[in-house]
Amino acid sequence: MTSIISTPVDAPRPQPSLSERRGVRKVPSAVFTVLGIFFLAVMLFPIYWMVNASLQPSGNTLSGEWFPVNPSFAGYQTAIADQGANLLTSLIVSLGTVVFSLAVAAPAAYALAQFRFRWVGAALLAILISQMIPGIVIANALYTAYNDLGLLNSIPGLILADATHAIPFAILILRASMLSIPASIIEAARVDGAGFFRAFVSIVIPISRNGLITAGLFAFLFTWSDFLFALTLTTTDEVRPVTLGIYQYLGSQVGNWSAVMATAVLSSLPAIVLLVIAQRFIAAGAVGGAVK
Repeated sequence: MTSIISTPVDAPRPQPSLSERRGVRKVPSAVFTVLGIFFLAVMLFPIYWMVNASLQPSGNTLSGEWFPVNPSFAGYQTAIADQGANLLTSLIVSLGTVVFSLAVAAPAAYALAQFRFRWVGAALLAILISQMIPGIVIANALYTAYNDLGLLNSIPGLILADATHAIPFAILILRASMLSIPASIIEAARVDGAGFFRAFVSIVIPISRNGLITAGLFAFLFTWSDFLFALTLTTTDEVRPVTLGIYQYLGSQVGNWSAVMATAVLSSLPAIVLLVIAQRFIAAGAVGGAVK
């Protein structure tokens, strides 16, 4: 009786990686962490210095200390007294632009996403081209039209002007989000007796919440940081956004930089708060419709 002796089979050796074959050493993760902290500190230093200068009692940024040991809030009192109305104007114009932009962009994005027409590609191309037009060209054209219509130095005029920049971007964001909505859901609502408007309001809008928040936030940021339309379409102190207020504030408060920096801090708070609150919606809305 012969016995069969099995020889062990050698296990396959793992193939060396490309970096190992080339003799390249892996960089420790601690190095990337240190570099990340360094670059973050460099980018955030202007913000820190803005806050630090707003709390300096002397009002001078050149002779100020690196840390406000004896902080003074006199600059904030001056800023609120001088720029409070401008901050309120910017807030009203920004919120109005968000509402108007979403009211126009949401139905347009739904039509471009769900309805299959031959002109959809041409419409998207026109929207992209509209974003390439320089703002100064639009501002000069709007000044002539606003002068004839009596919309200069008015909040509705600024809302319409800022919406020309926010609506195309909002349409592109919302269309990408609405492309992922199954058509069967809309058809089921239609079978149950809902019209197009009812199906849009009751089904499409709730499903597209992340995209709406993302588009609305960018519309707010576009309007809040606008300077060109504010400079071109306002000529009096009655309606003046805070961006133009800061620009004109530099001349009168050149010796008191704490008030100027305090105004800059106050004008940055709404954007910072909104970005912190809505960051998870922005991440979800920005990639909405990218993967099906």
